[in-house]
Amino acid sequence: MSIQKSKFGTLPDGNDVFEFTLKNSNGMLVKVINYGGIITSIVTPDKFGNMGDVVLGFDSLDYYIQDTHYIGAIVGRTANRIANAQFSLDIKTYTLATNNGTNNHHGGLIGFNKKYWHIKSFESQLGEAIQLEYLSKDGEEGFPGNLQVVVIYTLTEENSLIVDYKATTDKKTVINLTQHSYFNLSAGKQKDILSHDLQIFANNYLPGDLEQIPTGEIENVLNTPFDFTKTKTIGKDIDDNNAQIKAGAGFDHTWVIEKESRNSLDIAAKLVDSESGRTLEIYTTEPGIQFYSGNYLNGQGVGKAGEIYNYRYGMGLETQHFPDSPNKPNFPSVTLNVGEEFKSTTKYVFKTE
Repeated sequence: MSIQKSKFGTLPDGNDVFEFTLKNSNGMLVKVINYGGIITSIVTPDKFGNMGDVVLGFDSLDYYIQDTHYIGAIVGRTANRIANAQFSLDIKTYTLATNNGTNNHHGGLIGFNKKYWHIKSFESQLGEAIQLEYLSKDGEEGFPGNLQVVVIYTLTEENSLIVDYKATTDKKTVINLTQHSYFNLSAGKQKDILSHDLQIFANNYLPGDLEQIPTGEIENVLNTPFDFTKTKTIGKDIDDNNAQIKAGAGFDHTWVIEKESRNSLDIAAKLVDSESGRTLEIYTTEPGIQFYSGNYLNGQGVGKAGEIYNYRYGMGLETQHFPDSPNKPNFPSVTLNVGEEFKSTTKYVFKTE
C-alpha cells in the first residue's frame, strides 16, 4: 500500500500543511497532519462492520490554528502542568511561559501542538508509518537545551496504532510528551462519553490542589470516584460530591499505572462503547495516564461533518509522566541528560466485542 498525501491548508507564514493517510487491509485509517503532529482522524469498524471516526477533529486548518483544546496534537515539551511555571536543574532555576493562571500547561504559549513538524512516510515491518521531526531550540518557552524530537506513528494489520517518541538534547533539560486525541468510540452517534465504560489499570491516583497541581501525594483509589480498577460507566461518578472532582470539573487527573518494570509496555486502560461494540485498549511504557473527561470543551470550531464538540463530547487518555514532576522529587524523573536518548511507546489497540 502507498501512503496518501494531500494538501490540508496553508499556515499564515506560508508553509503548506499536508495530511498523510495510513491504512491497512482491514479498512482502518489514521490521518495525520504536520501541523502539531495532529491526528485528524481514526476510522475503525463497529461490531457490524460499519466504519466510523472515533476521534475529534476538524476539516479546516483554520480551526486547528484557533483550537485551545489540543485536539489530536502532540503535546510538549512537558505535558500537563508545572507549578508556578518554573523548575530547577543543578541549582539553576528556569522560568517558563505562563498559560494556565500562574502555571505552565502543555508546553506553554506555543507548544508542540502549534509547531510545524517535518514529516516523511515509510513502510515499517509492522505496517504503514510516518516519522515526524521537530527541533525545539534552546530557550523555547523557557526550556533549556536544543531538543531534537522524533515521533513515529505506525498503523499495524492488527488495527493497532503505535506511537513511538524519541528525543535527544545538548543541554540538561526536562521532557514529558503525550498524544492528546479525544476519543468517542460511538463515532459521533453519542454526543458525550458518559455512557462509555472505562477500566484503568491503576490502584492509585494523584490528587491535586485547586489549580490541578499534584500535591505530591499518591492516594489509593479504593472507595473513591477514582476507582476504575473494575470496568465502570464514566457517567456514574463524574459529578460526585468530591473535592477532587469539583476541582477538576469532572475527571482530569493522573492515574499511576501498575508497571511490571520501569520500561515495560503495560496495559493502562480499556475503553468500551457497548452500543457500537468498539473497544480501545491502551498500552504504554509511561508510568501514568491522564483521564480527562472533556470538561472544558465548549463548541469551539466546527468539527468533522458539521459536529459541534460541546461539553464532554470526547475524552482524553493521555499516557505520560506525572504532572509537575520537575518539582516533585518523589515522582519518576523527567530529566533528560546530554548523551541520553528519551524513549517512550504507547500502543492503541482497536477491537470490537
